Amino acid sequence: MNERFLNVVDVEATCWEGKNPPGMPSEIIEIGLCVIDVERLERVEKTSILVRPEHSTVSEFCTQLTTLTPEQVASGISFAAACELLRAEYRADSRGWASWGNYDRTQFERQCGATEVRYPFGQRHTNAKVAFSAARGTSHRYGMAGALRMTGLPLEGTHHRGGDDAWNIAALVIELMKQSAWPV
Repeated sequence: MNERFLNVVDVEATCWEGKNPPGMPSEIIEIGLCVIDVERLERVEKTSILVRPEHSTVSEFCTQLTTLTPEQVASGISFAAACELLRAEYRADSRGWASWGNYDRTQFERQCGATEVRYPFGQRHTNAKVAFSAARGTSHRYGMAGALRMTGLPLEGTHHRGGDDAWNIAALVIELMKQSAWPV
């Protein structure tokens, strides 16, 4: 199935140095999304959706990693509203999507299962990290920042912010597409 647009998604979630505190699951606090026009091979839209956690808090460690503060995410929308926004505005349930690794996909699956919120995505997910390694003929899995360095692309924005990371991952996906190394 050949579609004109591909969504690239990157999430940030509540996290702690070490184990999660009792009763506090990791919850999505930011959904970054970049839309790629596959025909023109360019990034055409970038968004960041702040999501209010319901069962956990933003730790100091999490703020240091992501720059997101408890006050910022408290002003976000509910996880259910964020999933509906992904379907309504970005056709997430019918458009193919990619993420760097499987964390983003499994975090959505876990959180949707725990909250009984409808999973917002369709079945066509591509693990861009695996595609990047396959294009280089290696089983080594590179982090996004390392992959950008390897390809000579700049890291734009703030690392570990969803919108910026989705934008940077999209640049890597486009490079793979230009090399005919993106799985169809």
